[in-house]
Amino acid sequence: MRYVLKPEDIPTAWFNVASRLPMPLPPPQHPVLDREADRDDLRAIFPAALIEQEMSAQPWIDVPGEVLDILRLWRPTPLVRAMRLERALETPARIYFKDESVSPAGSHKANTAVAQAYYSKAEGICRITTETGAGQWGSALSMACQFFDLNCRVFMVDASHRQKPYRRVLMETWGAEVIASPSSTTEAGRSARQRDPDTPGSLGIAISEAVEEALGDPDTHYALGSVLNHVLLHQTVIGLEAQDQLRLAGEGSPDVIVGSCGGGSNFAGLALPFLQSGVTEGGRPRLVAVEPRSCPTLTKGQLRYEYGDTAGLTPRLWMYSIGRDFVPPVQHAGGLRYHGAAPIVSNLCNTAGLKPSPTHNDPCSRRPCGSRAPRAWSRRRRPGMRFEA
Repeated sequence: MRYVLKPEDIPTAWFNVASRLPMPLPPPQHPVLDREADRDDLRAIFPAALIEQEMSAQPWIDVPGEVLDILRLWRPTPLVRAMRLERALETPARIYFKDESVSPAGSHKANTAVAQAYYSKAEGICRITTETGAGQWGSALSMACQFFDLNCRVFMVDASHRQKPYRRVLMETWGAEVIASPSSTTEAGRSARQRDPDTPGSLGIAISEAVEEALGDPDTHYALGSVLNHVLLHQTVIGLEAQDQLRLAGEGSPDVIVGSCGGGSNFAGLALPFLQSGVTEGGRPRLVAVEPRSCPTLTKGQLRYEYGDTAGLTPRLWMYSIGRDFVPPVQHAGGLRYHGAAPIVSNLCNTAGLKPSPTHNDPCSRRPCGSRAPRAWSRRRRPGMRFEA
């Protein structure tokens, strides 16, 4: 069962959860100096409009018309009721999922890629640098840069660069230059290779390379695919659409919202709009962030100021982190392998009862054909529970 909105029903403003958080977000800190990072510090790599969004407490921020025109090529995305999954689990819960795979790049990442490319183009920037792990973010930004006639250079984690050639080809088809990270083109990449010639790479290293290039070229901006406040802001189109679609399905507010969580933009995009009335546990859905046990940022990380990259070029963010030097084990999944969680997600985990749930990769992807799905968890649900995934 699919619930589809009309193109004119796409949200025209992003929801900013900052004003609803139980505790204010600690400000980012300068990467070197013992002080807060200010707007001038961030201007070296980000457009002014994104910096204002990063620091804004306004609950609603308008989506530019040019961004809406592009998003309408695939948005609104469908809300689907997973009735076969419900039967397999023998659960009384009603399970819905938001299908973000329908974007040309194949994921939710395009929601923020288009916005970030738009704001860089508006400032007269010619090129954007970025990192990518499995390739979803790199693909989305490559596509967005094509829309706005921008050059794009993507530093792709070396393990995924080797494992996922078709993702690389997709980025190159959209005109991007894709470089395996660590590379020999930056000091950060050369240093990483010197420390470990056999390193498979990490998102932290790839971010260092992309930021280093942006800092060295006034015509280049850097774009990040997760973690930062403005990225999560752009992703709220997902949950805002889902609210309208649940009403079409005859549902009220969901009891539980579940989403995969690496840096946090996918989970936040679905969950944050459901916190408009506040974040106290009694007045909103239960939030469950599923993360890989191989990168247990929320379950094993420490809440502290941490660099967003390995080389220490970025501002330090107050977030759960397992350490900027973290290098994930080589797995084909490739995604959800960042060492930190978004400050907003970290805030909700620390103060508002967001529940992290670590999961092994292999049991999720290798269940034998015809085997019965696990049922113990579903039997604990009360009848009529609505469950978002």
